[in-house]
Amino acid sequence: MPRKTIGTKARRPPTNKRPAQQQSVGSLRAWLGRIGFKTTDEVPIPDNLIQQVIGQEDAVLVIKKAAEQRRHVMLIGDPGTGKSMLAQAMAELLPARELEDVIVYPNDEDGNNPKVRVVPAGKGEDIVKTQKADAMLRKENKAKMKIVIIASIIGLSLLGWIFFGQIMILFIGLIAAAIVWFVMRGGMMPKNESENIPRLLVNHKGDKKSPFEDATGAHAGALLGDVKHDPFQSGGLETPAHDRVEVGAIHKAHKGVLFIDEMNLLRIESQQSLLTALQEKKFPITGQSERSSGAMVKTEPVPCDFTLVAAGNLDSIEGMHPALRSRIRGYGYEVYVKSTMPDTEANRKKMITFIAQEVSKDQKIPAFDRAAVAEVIHEAQRRAGARGKLSLRFRELGGLVRAAGDVAREEKAKLVSGKHVLKGRKIARSLESQIAERIIERKQEYNDIIASGAEVGTVNGLAVMGADSGISELAGIVMRIVAEVTPAQSRNEGQIIATGKLGDIAKEAVHNVSALIKKRTGVDISNRDIHIQFIGTYEGVEGDSASVSIATAVVSALEGIPVDLSTAMTGSLSIRGEVLPIGGVTAKIEAAAEMGIKKVLIPRANLKDVLIEEKYQSQVQVIPVDTLEDVLAHALVSGPRNGGIVDKLSSLVPEEKERLVPSDRIYPA
Repeated sequence: MPRKTIGTKARRPPTNKRPAQQQSVGSLRAWLGRIGFKTTDEVPIPDNLIQQVIGQEDAVLVIKKAAEQRRHVMLIGDPGTGKSMLAQAMAELLPARELEDVIVYPNDEDGNNPKVRVVPAGKGEDIVKTQKADAMLRKENKAKMKIVIIASIIGLSLLGWIFFGQIMILFIGLIAAAIVWFVMRGGMMPKNESENIPRLLVNHKGDKKSPFEDATGAHAGALLGDVKHDPFQSGGLETPAHDRVEVGAIHKAHKGVLFIDEMNLLRIESQQSLLTALQEKKFPITGQSERSSGAMVKTEPVPCDFTLVAAGNLDSIEGMHPALRSRIRGYGYEVYVKSTMPDTEANRKKMITFIAQEVSKDQKIPAFDRAAVAEVIHEAQRRAGARGKLSLRFRELGGLVRAAGDVAREEKAKLVSGKHVLKGRKIARSLESQIAERIIERKQEYNDIIASGAEVGTVNGLAVMGADSGISELAGIVMRIVAEVTPAQSRNEGQIIATGKLGDIAKEAVHNVSALIKKRTGVDISNRDIHIQFIGTYEGVEGDSASVSIATAVVSALEGIPVDLSTAMTGSLSIRGEVLPIGGVTAKIEAAAEMGIKKVLIPRANLKDVLIEEKYQSQVQVIPVDTLEDVLAHALVSGPRNGGIVDKLSSLVPEEKERLVPSDRIYPA
């Protein structure tokens, strides 16, 4: 459909400046060839964990400083960016300290208050073995004594029978021997010697490095220690209290690192106890469950002088105990880890090292050749969501490396090639990507999305799935947005009615659009209801990236001007009519291409973020826009205008705002 420029504002002359193009896989392969790289077998892997951390230079500096001074650290950022590796690296960097074993002893004065003894590392096992050996010796001596006594009784009874000829003497002697055997075996004697054997709680024999304990997701007992349940509470069959004591992660991490990811998932009571352990550097073990028979058991304080590394997403801070966070801040550091790094040659070389590290860690997949490495780096470019960046979401990229390696092994290939990475990427897609593909197939099957012709009040909007799931690989979908204008049900009480499982932000976007039209154009819609429907949004819609689509559909419905359905659009809309940047632009463009849409309107600020696959570049055109006027110029088909809303919207942006490129300029993707 031909386009018609709307409005008569003065514009800056066209410029020949074109946006920077993404680096293709072919150029990446050529670059790898220039640095003399063939396979990942040639890449040296650092021995120290801190040297294996990629792209987190600021965090590495903090970790080194915190390890040197034994400070607590809180790492906040996206999942899969290396927070756990930083914590493990900190354990390696901690200054050498003499480790200690912890032994718990029975308390003869108060059985519910076992005693605790701390000894140098390796000594605890020797002490317990010595105590066990002594107990076994005493047990053997008692057994020998029992045999001697029983044998003596039986022997005397035999002699009495022989000399006196009375069978009753032998019978009485056998009964006496049985009674002695029963008494000495049945527990009617003083306490068993084994009950006095101490229990080794923490054993560092042979350990040379500082301990590292990952307590992520640990319940209160696993974190703070617990007392096991005893089904026999009395009758001489009960297990002594000290033998039921179980050590917690805070005690195992003594003089080392305690790592807790998703700190906000800990119960407040556990966070309070953790704070106490941080302050006192010792914490007694007691029953942590209301069903534990150890509820009355409480040991003497057990040492737990650990360095805490807490981690989580940005929303984890909200669920943290304020005093615990204050303790970390006052005696340590807070670090916001990066999710992307600049796409430089130095950082690409780090990506090669990362791939080599993943291959080495897995130990089941072949090495990667030049083409395979180029595909992984290209995927890191795509997942970064911005041109000139590389993603640091290494957990997902590591999954791609392993999936590609599995494909290569299945094909019995000696090296992982580029085609294996492409197959692995298809296999290792996120759930959101698989769901989005099913949605696209269903929409194509039922012709739910119309990619040609023109229709009044209908717009092809773009959205993404996975934005709130913690997965960096977003999946794009196309959704039809329809607007219809009807007479108001009540006089002078026109309403904006939106349907389609909208979230709070999306609802606010609808109201912002209605305010933009009413306040900036002066059009009285008080006697009309505007219905806006998001068709096929089974999973719901959230975010304001549909603002441009909503505004276009409403203007089309009010003016009766058809919308070009070969065009899809995305963008947030300010109250002044400016098109603002959004997220997931690449995934949205690719979804539009899959649906057969020929043109996609995106905010100009997002043009640098477009990194679509080569196969889509000939299928779709990407058009950057600055204002709602630009959007309408490309989306509305030519035809008679009634001189109302469309012309008035052209004056929303101030005259002094210069635009770099005229609104009808089209860039190939």
